[in-house]
Formats: sequence, C-alpha cells, structure tokens
Amino acid sequence: MGGSLSKVPFRGDPSVNSPPFPQLQSFLAVAKHRSFSGAARELGVSRSAVSQAVQQLETQLKVVLLVRTTRSVSLTEAGRRLVENAGPAFGQVVSAFHAAAAQAGEAVGRVRLSVPRSAVPFVIVPVLPLFRERHPRIDVDIVVEDRLVDIVREGYDAGVRLIEIIERDMVQVRLTKAFRFVVVGTPRYLAKRRIPQRPEDLLHHECITFHSPTTGAPYAWEFERGRRTWRIPVRGGIVTNDGLLCASMAKLDLGLAYAPEPFVAEDLRSGKLETVIDAFAPKVAGYFLYYPNRAQRSGPLRLFVETALEILGAKREAGNRVNGCAG
Repeated sequence: MGGSLSKVPFRGDPSVNSPPFPQLQSFLAVAKHRSFSGAARELGVSRSAVSQAVQQLETQLKVVLLVRTTRSVSLTEAGRRLVENAGPAFGQVVSAFHAAAAQAGEAVGRVRLSVPRSAVPFVIVPVLPLFRERHPRIDVDIVVEDRLVDIVREGYDAGVRLIEIIERDMVQVRLTKAFRFVVVGTPRYLAKRRIPQRPEDLLHHECITFHSPTTGAPYAWEFERGRRTWRIPVRGGIVTNDGLLCASMAKLDLGLAYAPEPFVAEDLRSGKLETVIDAFAPKVAGYFLYYPNRAQRSGPLRLFVETALEILGAKREAGNRVNGCAG
C-alpha cells in the first residue's frame, strides 16, 4: 500500500502557482472520511503518504486545514472553505479524466449518496445490482447514516430521506410508495399484557426505544387520527441508537417496537409479529431522492435516478396490482 501520490515531487515552495492536485486529493479524502487511515485505504497509499501530502498542502497555502488528535480529525474553518470551494470542482476534474478514457458511449464517474439505514432494503438493495450491471464504470459511494445531512456542504451528489425532512428548495424524486409506522409485538408478549387500545396505553408497556438521530434524546412515538396527533414519551429497559434494531428485539418477546411497516411486513405475514393500535398508525409519503437543482445533477446521478425509477416504479406498479386484486 506504500508509494508516493505523484511521480512529480512537490517542493512545498509557497511561490509555486501550479495547483497541487495529488495533495488536494489527499486532503479531500481525509476530509470525507475524517480519518487519515480511511483516506489511505481509498487512495491505495500509506497513511504516512497521506499525512505528508496534507502537510505539504498546508505549507503551500500557509494555513492549517485539519485539527488532528490521537482519536479524531476535524476541519478548521479554512479547511471547510477549501472543501466547499474545491471539492465539487475537483470531482468534476476526476470525472473528466475518467470520461476521456472511457469507451464510446460508456458512462463513467461517481455517485455519492447519503442514505438512512431504514431505506437501504427498499431503495439501494433493489436498484444497485442492475445499475452496476449497466454502468460498471460508475463508482457508487453509499454512506449509511440517519442524521440530517447538508448534502451540498458535505460533498454528496444526492440524499435519500422521508420527504417530511427534506428542504423545500431541493429537487425531490419519489422512490417508494407511502407507508405507515406501526407498533408491533409478538403474540407471546401481547398474551401477557393488556393489549393497548390508544396511544396513551403504551406508557404502561415495555417499549423498545431508540435515540433521535438529530437530538440524541429518546424518540417519542408519533401517532395520528383524523386531525389529532400524539407524541408519546414511551419508556422501556432497552434503548438503542438503531431504530430498526427495535423490531428485531421485539421478535425476542422483549417488548413493543415502532417500525416502518414495509420493514416488518414479512414478520406480520408469518405471524411472528402483530400490530396494535392500527387506527392511530401515522402515514408518511415515502422515501424520496433529493439533490440541489437540475443544473447541478451530474450524468452519473441522472443515470442512477433513471434506474431507480425504472426498478422502484415497477415494484410500485406490481404492488398496486396485487392490492387491487386483493381488494
């Protein structure tokens, strides 16, 4: 994994006006991973080579770009500005080099996506195999995270989220149907307790809770019926930072869980889990892919959107036909 980042040595002379592309590439990789080791793995060089390259860049620019401790790496204000100003342009340069080397008609480049864990089985798993088969020269960088992300500042091409938390000035592309959030438990657990009839009844149950990805506080389960809404501060002996883990814990008879209905659909069909207080289950519009504006949409992102709409649109149509027959 050793080796230098460039065959042309960088002299570290502040008077040199030519842009230090290898050094900038190293810095941007460190900024993306918040890690020298992560950047080294991405670039296929040693950690010391990455560290040296960043130091050379700081020497030329006469600023400190990164704050390094034994446990973490963070951006200074100058480093943040460099990422915001140079990151997109550098990505375009890399894509241009890939395109120049591509076969006629072959799409090349990279798509970087921010995706919540709950959307992975419904969006990424169905779409990625066909997309990679069609466009093998397009790299797909998927960062799975539940926190709210500024996709422009953090260098993403697009994000996937529930539409309720997407900024209104973003282009929004529907990926899935609307679905409900339901409260589930095993027949064995429910046989031991009085089955809740209203949201307030959950306060007397063992609820497997999770932390809000934005505030870190325990998430209050949300319900609705007509125009009325509820936020119930449920409690229990198990708390996690992974909302989807709650359903897995519920299957072990450990309590009730609050989960996206598609995520537990198979367990509901098989009878491993049952829903309660269905009449109060809130409905969300579904998952949407979003990005800043159509002018900034790259060719690789356009192709990813086209493939996603083809695959997920077909799945929605199939679901509608099944539901229509069932009705």
